[in-house]
Amino acid sequence: MTVWNSIYSHFDPVAFTLFGIPVHWYGLMYVLALLVALFVAYWIVRYDSYPISKALLESYFVWVEIGVILGARLGYILFYDPLSSYYLTHPWQIFNPFDVEGNFVGIRGMSYHGAVIGFLIATVAFAHIKGVNFWILADLAGLSVPLGYVFGRIGNFLNQELVGRETASQIGILVNGTLRHPSQLYEAFLEGVVVFVILFLYRKKARFVGEIGILYVILYSLARFLVEFLREPDAQLGFIAFDWLTQGQLLSLLIGALCVVLLFYKSAQKQD
Repeated sequence: MTVWNSIYSHFDPVAFTLFGIPVHWYGLMYVLALLVALFVAYWIVRYDSYPISKALLESYFVWVEIGVILGARLGYILFYDPLSSYYLTHPWQIFNPFDVEGNFVGIRGMSYHGAVIGFLIATVAFAHIKGVNFWILADLAGLSVPLGYVFGRIGNFLNQELVGRETASQIGILVNGTLRHPSQLYEAFLEGVVVFVILFLYRKKARFVGEIGILYVILYSLARFLVEFLREPDAQLGFIAFDWLTQGQLLSLLIGALCVVLLFYKSAQKQD
């Protein structure tokens, strides 16, 4: 057994304590993810000559972050949380970081697919109010999000959550005595690094405004669908169909399929 296999026994998910409140590595990785996404957006706007000012980009970033946080949290409650009815009837508890005994536990449970919905709503609203082309913003997000997403998944790994399925491979990580795939890192690589490289190299060949944004969702959905075969299903849901389909795979299929249809529709429009 190597240090890698037993890394969780040597690692504290809490980075430090600030005024008695534990600050987790996951939270730090989330902040880093946002900063990386913003930095990439700055770079793309500057070197690819996007018709977006720095002030407008920073304003858009605030809108999107609010939409993503709200969407991710509400999405988790609707798609994954077994206490959905409780939260829907007690909405003030949705972002309550304290348990019933008053202990700080943070806000737990975020859904990527809910974040996508929140992002779309925020972007549509921002584009309408500011008079910006929605598809330009979608392209920019498609290029900016993947590398930031890498740090989000690293945060999941450091927080010892969203663990992989059992494995006999030497790359496995011991989780409560069971060797499991480090699926969070697989996701960081496939859904983050690989997707970014593909889109970055393709961006100059895009056939129409919006194609990069649409392709991002398609590529993410494909990568997520594949990695889910090595990720442990959510304990509260298990497999939702066929003894192999997970909730994450179902949502990826639905959103990915919608974007494939949208891609063909936009391509046809371009040819007209």
